[in-house]
Amino acid sequence: MSGFDWPDLMRAGFCGLGLQPAQFWQLTPAELLLMLGEGASDAPMGRARLEELAKVYPDKMENET
Repeated sequence: MSGFDWPDLMRAGFCGLGLQPAQFWQLTPAELLLMLGEGASDAPMGRARLEELAKVYPDKMENET
């Protein structure tokens, strides 16, 4: 028995992602899971965090004009 629920993965690939059968079967399990959002990381950095980093690591040196 494999560790994958193939009927559910096929349903997600065909119905959820709109893949054609050939496209589905050409994917590795890791690629399919990635496309389905498995292991998705945290949300992208927001403006506030970018501004914090810009203060700590400015593009210009303090003595530059």
